[in-house]
Amino acid sequence: MTVTIQLIRHGKTKGNLEKRFAGGRTDDSLCTQGKEELNSFVSENIYLNTDEVFSSPMNRCLETAEIIFPEHKARIIEEFRELDFGIFENKNHQELNGNQDYQKWLDSGGKGNIPGGEKMDDFANRTMAGFNKMISSIEGKETKITAAVHGGTIMAILFSLNGGNFYDYFCKNGRGYVFEFLTEDKKILNLRKL
Repeated sequence: MTVTIQLIRHGKTKGNLEKRFAGGRTDDSLCTQGKEELNSFVSENIYLNTDEVFSSPMNRCLETAEIIFPEHKARIIEEFRELDFGIFENKNHQELNGNQDYQKWLDSGGKGNIPGGEKMDDFANRTMAGFNKMISSIEGKETKITAAVHGGTIMAILFSLNGGNFYDYFCKNGRGYVFEFLTEDKKILNLRKL
């Protein structure tokens, strides 16, 4: 069975504008600029129509789903919550500059452990458990589904399914990826950016 999947990163928040590590503990809402950009993207028709909408439980994702797809009530997938950034949570580079743990994490290419945070492997496994839950919930239907999630969530899903480098799948706020997913083979076809 083939399912068309659209993964959309939430709109901008104040934390995004301040370049903060807004992870699984920081439940920001969209800022005015973020809402305006999403409405502009909707007007430009950059998003595909969808049959069902899923979302992280975080406000910024639920608000994004509501703006883009007001006719759908998003189904929450708890496992789609963003990475827990531990001691880096809700701080930016300027505030962390000089912190040895932060420098060690930067030197690892963002793949090292974050003190008090979530390990990347655990995050990827949790996110994929959420992805599998989403796929299971559509009960074998050929359909089009959308998930309003976080940048890290998108990167974890696509890296797990498609390989390459985790950061190859970075996308800006309000943007994301669309692909066809072969559910039996767990294979991605026709991956493209929004």
